Amino acid sequence: RSLEMPMPMAKRRTFASIRPSSLCLLSLACSVVEPFHPVSASRGGRPGYTRRSSASPPLAFVKAGGSDDDAMSEQNGPSSSSSSTSKALRDELLELLAKNPSGHLDSDIRGQFSDKLRAYAENTDADPSDVVFAIGSSVFGIDASPAPKKKAKGAAGEGGEEEQKKDDDDAVIVSFDYMKSFMKEVFLSYGVAPENAETCSEVLIEADRRGIDSHGLGRLKPIYCDRMDDGILWPDRPISIERESDTTALLDGNMGLGLYIGPYAMNMAIEKAKKHGVGFVAVKNSTHYGIAGYYATMATDAGCIGLTGTNARPSIAPTFGVEPMLGTNPLVFGLPSDDPFPFVIDCATSVNQRGKIEKYAREGVQTPRGAVIDLDGIERTDTDGILRDMVLGKCALTPLGGAGDKMAGYKGYGWATTVELLCTAIQSGPWGEDVCGVDRKTGKPKPMPLGHFFLAIDIETMCDLNTFKKNAGDVLRAIRDSKKSPTGPGRIWTAGEPENDARVERTAQGGMKVPVSLQKNMVLLRDNRPGLKEKYGKLPFEE
Repeated sequence: RSLEMPMPMAKRRTFASIRPSSLCLLSLACSVVEPFHPVSASRGGRPGYTRRSSASPPLAFVKAGGSDDDAMSEQNGPSSSSSSTSKALRDELLELLAKNPSGHLDSDIRGQFSDKLRAYAENTDADPSDVVFAIGSSVFGIDASPAPKKKAKGAAGEGGEEEQKKDDDDAVIVSFDYMKSFMKEVFLSYGVAPENAETCSEVLIEADRRGIDSHGLGRLKPIYCDRMDDGILWPDRPISIERESDTTALLDGNMGLGLYIGPYAMNMAIEKAKKHGVGFVAVKNSTHYGIAGYYATMATDAGCIGLTGTNARPSIAPTFGVEPMLGTNPLVFGLPSDDPFPFVIDCATSVNQRGKIEKYAREGVQTPRGAVIDLDGIERTDTDGILRDMVLGKCALTPLGGAGDKMAGYKGYGWATTVELLCTAIQSGPWGEDVCGVDRKTGKPKPMPLGHFFLAIDIETMCDLNTFKKNAGDVLRAIRDSKKSPTGPGRIWTAGEPENDARVERTAQGGMKVPVSLQKNMVLLRDNRPGLKEKYGKLPFEE
């Protein structure tokens, strides 16, 4: 009814900006406290509306995946004073919504709702997945979610606090040289050419040196070995040059390992830049190419500015959408400086990646609100449910900035789309569902032909390299030396510095920590790949 009422243009814009799913949430909350009944105005109260009888049994929200019993136990709750306060605040919030269906347009009501919601969030038993927090975020623009709760020790699911602690305690430090050698031998056992096996193992071990554990040894078996076993990428495919000019090229990776295709392409871009000032190389029919920062660093090491990006299986929903359409699509820059490390910004265009959510599952904590959205437009926090529904295509990651436009999520969405275009438009390559990696009809793995791009700009064609490095270093040091937040860690980092810190720390400790889960992967590879058992009869963590 409110949508049909005339209202000032400013308020129309405000109302129209609310997603339909948010209106559904609001109407659900209102109906829980005071269901609509068709009564006449003569009976008192607002026309067409009446309060539920006090004798009516209270209703309760049922969390996704929960049962009616879960809802009742949540409704009754513990008998502590904290729980009573929490329940009272929640009831006040719901009543405020019920009495003011258009309260999000009223500054006084917004203020009351904000105060009550923040007070509710401070209660220890406040559930981050409670619908009132979704209403606060989606309808009122108030992000007041309580801190994610850790699972109880020994909780079911992927990990739990106790299991994670045991995994960390049993981790063994292994030298980088040993680990690189092991990974190289694994690639050789699949038939990867020796020079390519050397390159592949170097890309992976560099991720571990930089502290990017999600893209090093942790990817060896599930991303590369398992996919070679499944026949959806190949160990020995050649790289073809389809088109080439003095400054550009288009390569075909022929579904070989992206770990050797990527370095080949960036090296070609650098060579062109050294001859002509700039080099741009696009690649089609490649596969996962490891940490994108590796390629930006190749450029900085050669005295160039580097840029690279790759598309990936669909994970990100567009702004105001809920369907996973775009990959996590990193857009990566590298610039040399006179610091001990280059400036390299290597990150996805989504708030989080699947690997980070898997990490939350291992730690037994909920996913922060705003990182994932489901088909109903709800910002999800239930980590195990998110991982399940991502496989089923029932939820998606949000772009940098989060869902909607409150925190400028359209910016991350725009960058993700830019990368997708640069990885498909030149290459006439597949994207979206065509690179999901799963045959929807059979459920079997299928090839994921990815696109990449690589840009190198030779700095010496425009200014002295050392001058550039000093200028860049001066800016970065000024940023790091700026005033620190009194509530922060007392330090400001610039891009590339955390990875350098990890390299220094791990080198000092003698290598990388290999947790139990990756120890098991190494044993499986050692025991099942030809020739490895003879060379690695006893791994460093085996007594």
